[in-house]
Amino acid sequence: MLEKLFKLKANGTNVRTEVMAGVTTFMTMAYILAVNPSVLSAAGMDSTAVLIATCLASFIGTLCMALLANLPFALSAGMGLNAYFAYTVCIGYGYSWKVALHAVFIEGLIFIVLSLTNVREAIFNAIPMALKKAVSVGIGMFIAFIGLQKAGLAVNNDATLVSLVSFRENFHTSGICALLAVVGVLITAALYIRKFPGAILVGILGTWVLGMLCQAVGIYVPDGVDHLSLFPTLTPPDLTAIGETFGQCFMGDHTNVGVFDMIVIIFSFLFVDLFDTLGTLIGVSAKADMLDEDGKLPAIRPALLADAIATSIGAVLGTSTVSTFVESASGVGAGGRTGLTALTTALLFLVSILLAPIFIAIPIFATAPALIFVGFLMFTTITDIKFDDLTSAIPAYLCVLAMPLFYSISEGISIGVISYVVINVCCGKAKKIDPVMYVLAVLFVLKYILL
Repeated sequence: MLEKLFKLKANGTNVRTEVMAGVTTFMTMAYILAVNPSVLSAAGMDSTAVLIATCLASFIGTLCMALLANLPFALSAGMGLNAYFAYTVCIGYGYSWKVALHAVFIEGLIFIVLSLTNVREAIFNAIPMALKKAVSVGIGMFIAFIGLQKAGLAVNNDATLVSLVSFRENFHTSGICALLAVVGVLITAALYIRKFPGAILVGILGTWVLGMLCQAVGIYVPDGVDHLSLFPTLTPPDLTAIGETFGQCFMGDHTNVGVFDMIVIIFSFLFVDLFDTLGTLIGVSAKADMLDEDGKLPAIRPALLADAIATSIGAVLGTSTVSTFVESASGVGAGGRTGLTALTTALLFLVSILLAPIFIAIPIFATAPALIFVGFLMFTTITDIKFDDLTSAIPAYLCVLAMPLFYSISEGISIGVISYVVINVCCGKAKKIDPVMYVLAVLFVLKYILL
């Protein structure tokens, strides 16, 4: 049945590989179960309700991706979008979280229409192959940087903005965590080179076990604030808490919200979600060799539709914009190629409602090595960029550069598209530019002027 549903042999994979890849993707995404309630609670939302809503929305969205598109991508509440929801719309603009959820719900409906009318697909297909490859490389650098941050290896520095952590300072908390992350990267790399099955997943679990051993012998000492016990607990959440957020996107008082303000909020959600999702699909698909000879993803329409459906359902359940996660690259790196990978991840999100304390107990320093190593796997796509064609190579370079340094997939795409159009027009190669690229370039410029 699984072979018929997911076409495993045609995609050069098997059940074991797909399941391991799905578990790996989930393990690298599990941090969202801890982070999203923390972020949205700042807007006044019940953290337990947000946790349950996040699990359910992730399950539904990823299940749609598995069954509609047969792709190994997982969805959950998007990082960055949740921060915009809480800190800009709610705290900055002063709107209630119910109004913000309403905006997310409308955004999802708009995305559904755009997905059914081929607008998002046209945008995907219009982006030249050089930029698609660059997006893959840029995402690799971006998630590697995220991994370095989450591991505590890259820290803030007033003089240089970012620097290497001091291992000796606070050694029994942040110091040992950063050191364990380094060990985790080396373990993962060694296992992967030796073609050990599930190397990335084993690297995560192995690093976590080492952390628990360090805590047992007193090398790692929980402080009860930022560094908690690494041993999981079995205290299930209150399932009735979902009533605090379910359907509340329709209940808020919208009379004090100006029409223009609501349009700006919806458009901001729409813009970031659109290009974050496209960037993730382009980058991860390019790395997994899922693009055809024309650089198109055959299942792009159902993939975008799954993403749009998940956003609207997530708003009804009580969470911010749901989008395709860049951490899906970890599952692809572990060999995932079909919707069975996504189905596995989806089921784990559903189970995590009851076992959330266990999954949340997986420390960030244990999942960070997976992000760092997958960043390397995606970086290898750089060899597919033809650097002898400077009109394509320079925009590709700027795209790669922007993603980690500006901490945004969508910013990398924006700069890549704008520079591609401008450079090619100035060099007399306007004929090779797809008309949609001109529209995108203008919209990106307007975004920087108006938003």
